[in-house]
Amino acid sequence: MPAAVAGSLALAAATLTGTAGAATDTRTGAIAAAAAPSHLSGTLADGATWIADVPADWNGTLLLFSHGYGPAVAQNAPSDEARTALLSEGYALAGSSFDPQGSWWALNSAERDQFATLDAFGRTAGRPSRVLSVGLSMGGLVNAQIARDGAGRVHGALGLCGLVAGGVDLDNYQYDAEYTIASLLMPGQEVRLTGFADAADAAATAQRLTDAVTAAQATPQGRARIALAAAYLNQSDWAPDHDPPAAGDPEGQEAQQFAWLSQGVLGFIENGRWSIEQSAGGNTSWNAGIDYAALLRDSEHAGQVRALYRKAGLDLRADLATLTRGAHLHADPGARRRLEASSTAGQRLAVPLLNLHTIADQLVPVQQETAFAERVRAAGDDRLLRQAYVARQGHCAFTTAEIVAGVRAIDRRVTTGRWGDVAEPAVLQRSALSLNLGGAAFVRYRPGRLVVGR
Repeated sequence: MPAAVAGSLALAAATLTGTAGAATDTRTGAIAAAAAPSHLSGTLADGATWIADVPADWNGTLLLFSHGYGPAVAQNAPSDEARTALLSEGYALAGSSFDPQGSWWALNSAERDQFATLDAFGRTAGRPSRVLSVGLSMGGLVNAQIARDGAGRVHGALGLCGLVAGGVDLDNYQYDAEYTIASLLMPGQEVRLTGFADAADAAATAQRLTDAVTAAQATPQGRARIALAAAYLNQSDWAPDHDPPAAGDPEGQEAQQFAWLSQGVLGFIENGRWSIEQSAGGNTSWNAGIDYAALLRDSEHAGQVRALYRKAGLDLRADLATLTRGAHLHADPGARRRLEASSTAGQRLAVPLLNLHTIADQLVPVQQETAFAERVRAAGDDRLLRQAYVARQGHCAFTTAEIVAGVRAIDRRVTTGRWGDVAEPAVLQRSALSLNLGGAAFVRYRPGRLVVGR
């Protein structure tokens, strides 16, 4: 048992509570190792809860897990299966709920709560010899912030399907898609796209947009306009239960983009916008002054859109002019500043970071990795960043084997002090397949540019 474990584990399945990030603990001396993992929990100063699991044969490394968008419930692993596998590898796991009084877009408290969880874990279970931060989806953005700010507290970081382009870019490119649907598929209708009163208001807009897309799919003209909105959304053209469409098959590409849009993506987007506006205190999107023709030229799907417009006999220039002419939305200045302060990452890195992403992610487009890498490179920290890709459809659709292989890779990078080939797709693939935990599909891949235009 490593030195970091000394003075830990007398309390199998213990539940500990406390304040100011500390857990109340009247015990002294060492906690005897138990055959099963010990479960710990506590309460932080802002009311957030934290949980941890420590295996009897703890290797001294703590995985500090940041959960994704959703209710403020403490989580310490991406899935139950991943928790079991990582505990069997000897890792301790910890994570917080984030502030339960705040928005589901928990960036105002998440990084602070994660560092407080780290402190509480150290006081309760013993100081770990190494800390690796892990984050999923929205938690991937938190994870990138921890990788930026965590010098001396964490040693490396693993991002899983991370929303690493940040909240400002997210709100803007999603708005462009919503605005395109409302303007071209619902002309003359009043459609609330920002400033939702509550979750029900957001859901009502999502349903109207989804209904408009569903109706438009019946005509060539509608399909062309759906493809235009999907291009602004950076929407994947590889949907579940389909093979990837051929590069020269614009109809097949649009059909799979429609499959995503008609199966709940817009509902998730609108609920997320309401949560972000709650967190920031107002509308954070703007399109005043945006040239929608120039914006389309940035998209890897521009050729697809042009082909579908030609086939439909539609004037693409006219539609783009309509969008540019109607672009008058301004963000609330204070809300924009607050979101920029809370919900960006990538300017610097203090520790090595490995990001994993599925190549067909319908909620956090893989192109976000391109935007993030450009910012890290501009800051001069690209030596600390590696990105790896999995050929699969779906948001965060990793197998347990892929997750554990990612943890092993960043652990090795920290141990050796160099990347070597640890983040190469063939090496990750071999590592994952050796685990017999659900297969793997690591591939060499380069994502396109994120279409944002701001």
